Amino acid sequence: MSDINGKVALITGASSGIGAATAIVFARLGAKLSLTGRNEDNLKRTVDECVRVSPAQAEQPLMVLADLCSDADVTKIVDATTAKFGRLDVLVNNAGVLEFGSIESTSMEQYDRIMNVNARAVYHLTMLCAPHLIETRGNIVNVSSVNGTRSFVGCLAYCASKSAVDMMTSCVALELAPKGVRVNSVNPGVVPTNTQQRAGLTGEAYDKSMEHMKELHPLGRLGDAEEVAQAIAFLASSNASFITGEQLHVDGGLHAVCAR
Repeated sequence: MSDINGKVALITGASSGIGAATAIVFARLGAKLSLTGRNEDNLKRTVDECVRVSPAQAEQPLMVLADLCSDADVTKIVDATTAKFGRLDVLVNNAGVLEFGSIESTSMEQYDRIMNVNARAVYHLTMLCAPHLIETRGNIVNVSSVNGTRSFVGCLAYCASKSAVDMMTSCVALELAPKGVRVNSVNPGVVPTNTQQRAGLTGEAYDKSMEHMKELHPLGRLGDAEEVAQAIAFLASSNASFITGEQLHVDGGLHAVCAR
């Protein structure tokens, strides 16, 4: 994956979890980074860690505070990235939110919140980045979920949003393939980040849920953010030069489980 060295990568949701881990892996590989998020302190910590691990000649990451539900902010992200680096080689659509709810307990407000961040923002940012990626024959990696390809009880809107990401991955891959742009997704299983806590799963309930999830994953454990980040880096590199439209499960075999 050495060809990521010097490439310009835009990573959303880089202030924590998989996004932060991806930024650090890309920095270690020598990428030039545009990192976005809403939490300034956390995003600054990611930037500092990227500087610490990156090769001496690597350029200082660009930090863009932005809310992906704001059309103006999405435009600002793209404009700031291309203004600083003059190009874009890799887009990692990672930012996402999780909320719990069934068809009986959810609300349209919850549906809109989840779909706006997890699906609409991906659509909008991809649309704006596509011309720049066509120029560089770059690529896109979307961070979806095993919830996009398998049904789960209690997180209906989240599952629907990730299914939308998977379909966008397939459709955009077909649309941009003639122009040399690859589009893939990673579909992680359960990775302990602050996503679950932000969704309201805390304390003893969180501990019990994580223990239960360990049992559901055939490999008998939960995933790690860096494991997903390494898969993203692979798909973004020339090692994956003949891969497009792929949904790569990084889930310890969870997608293969039939009965729970």
